[in-house]
Amino acid sequence: MNYLKALIFTVTTLFFTTANASDPIETGFFNNYAIYGYDTVAYFTQNKAVKGNKQISYDWRGAQWHFSTEEHKAMFVANPEKFAPQYGGYCAYAMADGNLVGIDEEAFTIVNNKLYLNYSISVMKKWLENRDEYIRKADAQYPLVVDF
Repeated sequence: MNYLKALIFTVTTLFFTTANASDPIETGFFNNYAIYGYDTVAYFTQNKAVKGNKQISYDWRGAQWHFSTEEHKAMFVANPEKFAPQYGGYCAYAMADGNLVGIDEEAFTIVNNKLYLNYSISVMKKWLENRDEYIRKADAQYPLVVDF
């Protein structure tokens, strides 16, 4: 009987460890598009959310990144860490508490040349009220909640 309990415990532990591991890049449920297909470079060059083109894409960290121009794609390929959103594109406010939450592509902020995305415009406003503290907390949480 103890053998059976040990086996059940081991299988359960493995299942929940695997089930709780999350992708390092947030892509939603229905595809594998980083930032839901928006051009991450455009946030920096145009200071706005711009839908990318599926025909201009690049695979990085298990996700497909779309770009509005070949130039943006080349910029990303040359230095993905510079343009990729912080916390894999998960909501920066939620990440401060170790939660993996999707984003609204329009709810973004660039701080110290880093892109931060939020769940909504209202959440972004709350995040901005104590931005540096939320960044500090989220920086500590992100490596703990995703499966690199």
